[in-house]
Amino acid sequence: MGNMVTKSTNTWEVEAEKSRKVLRESIQKQWVLPQEKLPSPDRLNVLSVPEESGLLTRKELDITESDATHLVAKMGAGEWSAEEVTVAFLKRATIGHQLPQIRLTVRHTKLNNATEFMAEDAISRARELDAYFAQHKRIIGPLHGVPISTKEHIWHKGRVASGGYVAQVDKVAPEDSHLVRLAKNAGAVFHLRTNEPLTLMTGDCHNNIFGQTLNPWHLKLSCGGSSGGEGASIGFKSAALGLGTDIGGSIRIPAAFNGIYGFRPSASRLPYDGIELPGAGQESVKCVIGPLAHSIDDINILMKTILDQEPWDNEVSLVPIPWKKVEMSRDVTVGVMWSDGIVHPHPPMNRVLRNAKKKLQAAGIKVVDWEPYKSMEILQLIITLFFPDGGKAITDLVAQTGEPLSAGAATFLQHARELTVTENWAANAQRDRLRAEFHSLMKQRGVDVILCPPFVGAAPEMNKMDYGTYTMLWNLLDLPALVFPSGEVVDVSLDPVEVGYSPLNEIDRVQFERYDPKVFEGAPIGLQVVGKHLRDEETVAAAKLIESILKK
Repeated sequence: MGNMVTKSTNTWEVEAEKSRKVLRESIQKQWVLPQEKLPSPDRLNVLSVPEESGLLTRKELDITESDATHLVAKMGAGEWSAEEVTVAFLKRATIGHQLPQIRLTVRHTKLNNATEFMAEDAISRARELDAYFAQHKRIIGPLHGVPISTKEHIWHKGRVASGGYVAQVDKVAPEDSHLVRLAKNAGAVFHLRTNEPLTLMTGDCHNNIFGQTLNPWHLKLSCGGSSGGEGASIGFKSAALGLGTDIGGSIRIPAAFNGIYGFRPSASRLPYDGIELPGAGQESVKCVIGPLAHSIDDINILMKTILDQEPWDNEVSLVPIPWKKVEMSRDVTVGVMWSDGIVHPHPPMNRVLRNAKKKLQAAGIKVVDWEPYKSMEILQLIITLFFPDGGKAITDLVAQTGEPLSAGAATFLQHARELTVTENWAANAQRDRLRAEFHSLMKQRGVDVILCPPFVGAAPEMNKMDYGTYTMLWNLLDLPALVFPSGEVVDVSLDPVEVGYSPLNEIDRVQFERYDPKVFEGAPIGLQVVGKHLRDEETVAAAKLIESILKK
């Protein structure tokens, strides 16, 4: 891809205001809720506000409560137009971005998920699609008229891609990212860009430009990260599909916390060119791009639509594997990993996993217990490989403007140590050994997929998201992993604190003592399905089978 266009910078507060101004000016004022329509300041769950507001018609509510699969079917039947679908999601997204502003005060910041609305471009594109449909009596492609939101560091031509760094608020993308281009070819409409944390390496979502993104399920809990803006966007139904990135759980953590679906493909499946991320050339643990969605069917559509266009013909680092149609039979063997061996899950997660095992067994699925394998070694190794430069790519960018690091980012970077070439080689060899051992173990145990927590429980309180091993394991091992909502939430009557529990270690003690069912009541619980390397289709199919059984 081409080089980014760079301009000069001054102090970080002044520079950050440039991007805030872009956001303010992109908001369509006719869709902003008047003060009297806003919910009370003490309300924590805001998911039903769009319906209560009266801003959306019944048809627009039906549109925004549909997944992408249903939207395309409706537009293909001529029942809904691309323009009315786009406008409906823009209206809902505007409400969603606005809501938390009356609840928190953060210096110099916006407080919700959006970094920029692309309303004019989106509506113009939707009208082009409607004209095509009127002329040809068919949709232009499998993503025809589907409104998609994207994490801010994914390139859109002519728009800033800062990656959450104040030093980069003048960096303008010379072209669309590869995946955005392919999605547009298939008819997608891009209407919204969303927030991410400074460093793009934390499990929460705050930067010095736009501030803290909140969780629409519970405004005092974390929305996750680093694709936290996407998690909130899809969770609030501001978009039909979302695109995020994942190097340690950055798609799956927000999916779990916001009650939605998120898929981390194997590395080198989806096109990655055109993503603004410090440390280009770091390949020990590859960051991947992937979907956040309202259904597993939508994940399938996105994956198939992109890979049907053979992106490996232009991005040569990709593996040339088309997306296959896979139906998972019930002779699959599911290994349930109850714990990562470092931190014991909270009571609601244990309850959901126990119930899942019972339902799967009742449906004739073979379920075995999966003992965690070398979790601490994997955790320590992936942190080492995240920052082979000692974190210099990140700290140099931050130092350019003097913007402050968040406490979470600063703590994470304390573990960074610059590696010699020989040390990096040795760490890569250790990584490859662990990958081979884990694959052999799955074969020996006869396990097709692993069902496990994506986190210790529900979303943690704000600024307390500091444990991510349940997702990072699979990044180091480069295994496809899909998070889906269990359909269960934290229930005070069902999920009391475990009496007499003895923590495994200091990390476990901290997480155990944070659990209070009253704090997390009503927050969604997600589950994670992990497959074998490059068996992405089988992983998605297994997740669909498991979810269908758990829903009954």
